[in-house]
Amino acid sequence: MFPGLNENLKRANIRLDEEAFVKKTLISAVYVGVGLVFIVFLLLAKAVSPLTLVIVLLTSFPLITLFMFFYFFQLPNVKINRIDREINKEIVYAGRFLVVEIESGVTLYDAMKNMSKSYPVVGAYFKLITGKINIGTAMEDAVSEALDLSPSQSLTRILWQISNSLRTGSDIAAPLRTVIETLVKEQQIMVTEYGRKLNPLAMFYMLIAIIVPSLGVTMLTIVSIFAGIKLDLPILLIIAGGIGFMQFMFVAMINSIRPPVEM
Repeated sequence: MFPGLNENLKRANIRLDEEAFVKKTLISAVYVGVGLVFIVFLLLAKAVSPLTLVIVLLTSFPLITLFMFFYFFQLPNVKINRIDREINKEIVYAGRFLVVEIESGVTLYDAMKNMSKSYPVVGAYFKLITGKINIGTAMEDAVSEALDLSPSQSLTRILWQISNSLRTGSDIAAPLRTVIETLVKEQQIMVTEYGRKLNPLAMFYMLIAIIVPSLGVTMLTIVSIFAGIKLDLPILLIIAGGIGFMQFMFVAMINSIRPPVEM
């Protein structure tokens, strides 16, 4: 039912097999479903008839559980995306380090070993390669295994170039330098596009999250005074919470579109 799940678990560094992950996800969804249904029961216990309450609970529990199951099921993809962003912050510097080491006369094995000590995120995959080599695995096979675990397209391109050079016996440094230059250009394009998106988002944020709430609260206060409407503390707290949630969503949206580049 879930093709590719095992590969995604490995790329996300989740040490569970497919059956264990699905079982754990289903159990978590059931727990959350029971908790939310209990909250619904407390909220509606005195507001509706017992028959209506039973129907609502019996209907909401499977829907909530199903929704939470597919929500928790996205955990591998979320972790893969996070690791991908972390890799992209280091990949250019780590790649240049590898090229400099190789051009300085250091063997590929020692260059990968040195890089694994200098770059924690990208280096973890090269540490895996050197560890496989230490136990007798051929370097080409070790690189291929790391390719299967790579959650980042940028890292995959570098590993593929190394694997291709090992198979053909060609020079490694020059093709790697070309790949890194391409990655740099792609990151520059991403930064430029981010700057173009940021300007209208900043204006939209000023309008929706600052100007409208400020003027809205001011007008609401004036209208309530003339109309004799009493604004209780819970109402003001709800308004403040709504404004805070809106600003949090804007900040989260801006962070989500920020390119994974170390600037």
